[in-house]
Amino acid sequence: MTVVAAAMEPCVVFRGIGDLRLEERPVPVPGAGEVRITPLAVGICGTDAHILSGAYAARPGTILGHEIAGLVSAVGAGVTTVREGDLVSVEPHLYCGACRYCRLGWEHLCPEKRAFGVHLDGGMAASVVVPARLAYVVPDGVDPAVACMAEPVGCGIHGIDRLAPLAGLPLLIIGGGPAGLMLLALASRTGVGPIVVAEPDAARRAAALAGGADVVLDTADAGWQDAARAITGGHGFDQLIEAAGSPDGLGVAIGLAARHARILVYGVAHPDAVVGVRPNDIYARELTIMGAALNPYTHARAVAMVGDLGLERLAPGRYALADFAEAFEAQRLRRHLKVVITPNA
Repeated sequence: MTVVAAAMEPCVVFRGIGDLRLEERPVPVPGAGEVRITPLAVGICGTDAHILSGAYAARPGTILGHEIAGLVSAVGAGVTTVREGDLVSVEPHLYCGACRYCRLGWEHLCPEKRAFGVHLDGGMAASVVVPARLAYVVPDGVDPAVACMAEPVGCGIHGIDRLAPLAGLPLLIIGGGPAGLMLLALASRTGVGPIVVAEPDAARRAAALAGGADVVLDTADAGWQDAARAITGGHGFDQLIEAAGSPDGLGVAIGLAARHARILVYGVAHPDAVVGVRPNDIYARELTIMGAALNPYTHARAVAMVGDLGLERLAPGRYALADFAEAFEAQRLRRHLKVVITPNA
């Protein structure tokens, strides 16, 4: 990738733990097989917060932002899949293609994977350059603030694929944040039910009800687990998702699981968090516990459906690039169900 030294643009750069700065960088020019994108909406998610706190490693000097939707402003030689002016969503990962996991079709587990906004410059900038194969054209009429959620929706699709929920059986989602609400939108299309969302925040519980949950429970209520089990006739839930990233969430899920239940660990807990589990619970009740990381081969599906999931209900809080500090504070304090930065509003 080459740069135009004479022209400079603003960007939000990660310099170290707790250190984000508004800087200027040269305007990037796409090389062969690349496109330059003018970001219109870039979501802030838990990963970004973890990077800032030091819980998740990122390369100092990297422009943050991996949930990207924007307009193609320039195309490099040989690009035929997108054109200037297209609204696109970015699948923000690069894989080595040669390791054991890539060759087995599990590229998202590649130990050499790199992510835009984590190891490579991301979307919190006036411009970003990515390989054209990672830019997916968004259907007409989709708000960029919704289109940028295609990346987490793709992760959610992978999670639902892994869980393989059975229609007609109850589902419990622990955590009603952005991830939990997106999983709710996807799960509500599978025929499962009743769907119960457990969440302490009142605004998030209201959003879950509006988004298709049959029952919402306040986890601040000491009796919520008894109430949840009663909904299943005392059997427990056949399928459960821990979407809060809480160290205690897995133990709660095991406690509320029916025999032969499937439990998806989806929320991103602190890497050092440890949970006590009784192996006999898993053995005697034939429980299946699984994880779901990233969005392997699901981004195209996410882009196709992101505008039909009702995610506009999240009413994203929108912040200019120069207001990045306020945006991250809003995300930390949960002032909005979703926070996006609009570098080129």
